Amino acid sequence: MKAIVVTDEAAGAAGMTLTERPEPAAAINDVVVEVHASGYVPTELAWPSTWTDRRDRDRTPSIPGHELAGVVTALGYGTTGLSVGQRVFGLADWHRDGTLAEYAAVEARNLAPLPGDVDFTVGASLPISGLTAWQGLFEHGRLRAGQSVLAHGAAGAVGTMVTQLAREFGAYVIGTGRAADRQKALDFGVQEFVDLDNDSLEDVGGVDLVFDVIGGDIQKRSAQLVRAGGTLVTVVGPPESRPADGLAIDFVVEADRAQLNEVVRRVRDGRLRTNIGTVAPLDDAIAALNPTERLNGKTIIRVRP
Repeated sequence: MKAIVVTDEAAGAAGMTLTERPEPAAAINDVVVEVHASGYVPTELAWPSTWTDRRDRDRTPSIPGHELAGVVTALGYGTTGLSVGQRVFGLADWHRDGTLAEYAAVEARNLAPLPGDVDFTVGASLPISGLTAWQGLFEHGRLRAGQSVLAHGAAGAVGTMVTQLAREFGAYVIGTGRAADRQKALDFGVQEFVDLDNDSLEDVGGVDLVFDVIGGDIQKRSAQLVRAGGTLVTVVGPPESRPADGLAIDFVVEADRAQLNEVVRRVRDGRLRTNIGTVAPLDDAIAALNPTERLNGKTIIRVRP
């Protein structure tokens, strides 16, 4: 099968190559998925799991990409809940070869059915962004109606999901980003926008929940804005700063079939819009994943037309 592989951690995305790799087999509780579309997160080449297995042994050449939408072609021993020929979407395991390939082996529990009226490109854009937003807001942030949310990167793939879900559940959303992001963030539902280059973040005042995708100084300043009893959730590693009278929680997104079902149901009924930027075929994936300009939305690789 054709696949994108990486072998040199120092080279990063510039070291990607399109090559032939053996098709994966389905282990116990696995399915093999014929990949139709794959999502990619630019930071994943900095994740240790891209380069080593759970015992810290080198596992290159690695196939990156962890989001997929496609069709089940084989079932491993003991696999239940899915069937051959079924349309699915979800997350591949962090420590295994990923989804920038014509086929991927995935634990069945990490996948959910993809309704026939949802395009594979849309399906591949949802798992990491949708689950990160859902888990950060509701599992870790314990968001309640009437609370306020400071959503960093509000025009990004995660930030637009955070905004829409928080608004649906009755929160007031303040988004941040660069000046060029303002209109997009407003279009996705933020009620205020802070240009981090030119506006004062501190003018926001107190908020109940900060959703951090940036870290560093922005995270430190944001922690000071969390009201008593509030929460700062972050996806960029252990928090360097904590609210004076609240919680700071870092988390890694986890696959969850029920939550994937919640996300795709909202896409179908119009409550959630996806934030897709570039869509490129697998043959052009290396150029698409090494952009010369700032990304505008999520990059999806369309593995099959």
